[in-house]
Amino acid sequence: MKKIVLGACLLCSTLMVNAQKWEGVADTPQMGWNSWNKFQGNINEELIMGIADAMVETGLRDAGYQYINLDDCWHGKRDADGFIQADPQRFPHGIKYLADYVHSKGLKLGIYSDCGRGTCAGMPGSFGHEYQDALQYARWNIDYLKEDWCNTDNINAVGAYQLMSDALREAGRPIFLSMCEWGSNKPWKWASEIGHSWRIGPDIWCDFDSTKVFPGYTQVGVMQCIRLNEPLRIYAGKGHWNDPDMLEVGNGMKTNEDRAHFAMWCMMASPLILGNDIRNMSQETKDIIMNKEIIAVNQDTLGVQGLRYLTDKGLEFWFKPLAAGEWAFTILNPTKQAVTYDINWQEFNFTDEAVSKQSTQFDKVVYAIRDLWQHKDAGKTSLKNRTDRKVTVPARDVISYRLTPKK
Repeated sequence: MKKIVLGACLLCSTLMVNAQKWEGVADTPQMGWNSWNKFQGNINEELIMGIADAMVETGLRDAGYQYINLDDCWHGKRDADGFIQADPQRFPHGIKYLADYVHSKGLKLGIYSDCGRGTCAGMPGSFGHEYQDALQYARWNIDYLKEDWCNTDNINAVGAYQLMSDALREAGRPIFLSMCEWGSNKPWKWASEIGHSWRIGPDIWCDFDSTKVFPGYTQVGVMQCIRLNEPLRIYAGKGHWNDPDMLEVGNGMKTNEDRAHFAMWCMMASPLILGNDIRNMSQETKDIIMNKEIIAVNQDTLGVQGLRYLTDKGLEFWFKPLAAGEWAFTILNPTKQAVTYDINWQEFNFTDEAVSKQSTQFDKVVYAIRDLWQHKDAGKTSLKNRTDRKVTVPARDVISYRLTPKK
């Protein structure tokens, strides 16, 4: 009897291991590019290969961006056995050919599907074909799957995403699972053992601070995404990240708004998935998305999402604990006017009790200040209770510092 119980336990243990998500592919938030924000359904083989070329030529790959992700509308029909195929006109050589090309550039290829019966654009969904689709992606050498949530009436979210996670594991190829469930079923409470990141709200659109309402769905601006993500930091960490949606940098907002957008995604340990045409970028856009010093804040190995510690005079003061006792500090001005502020570091003494347990200790530790947008050293903090620095934060813009304890 004991042997039977032991055997059953071993079998259960084996099944549990097989059911887990792939580990090690999301130790830091994912970085890459996705086709939807700029091109929506107008994608093809030539475009994606051109994006892969540009990722290398611009230096984006060397800055840390590694995924090139197809979004909706790459699909053709299913074959007689039920396996999904690529659209033969848009992708005449097939997805495996495209993956091989992307891999030859030192990059990774991502693909898109949906938990429902159809995708948001009406292409074939994965419902009822999860194991077939996962196997097909593995055969194609896919590295990333964005799984959407359209056409899912009477489908259980936890079960649906767990099923796809299990299928990916069974297919045998490590694939990053990005869950695009829009926050409808509070995935932050259950998704960390299923996928590697999860959307926390509606789709973003290219605006800094407004909501766009359509029949049946809503799009939100940068500030709305920040507000939705702010209270969820306790759920993020190494291997599992809150996702306020893809980046709109370079798609039409003002440079200052783009900079604030990018800085806050870095402070919130959010995925950095570009959504612009990287084949044709302004120098201002390049300077933002290739700022390795602010990217390093996002990719910090401590893996902690930042917090808004204080709001004063319309400004928001955000802190992000970093490895080795360092801190990232960003002052966000979401208003339409420039704001001048006198910094007294002693007003920012606190311990991050909720997540990292790390303390700022400005009353005991002197920090060297590095300006992450000016790319220069900017003095040091003071142990004294006094105004130490006067800053002016432009409208809808940021000032970002890295604070390093001085020995």
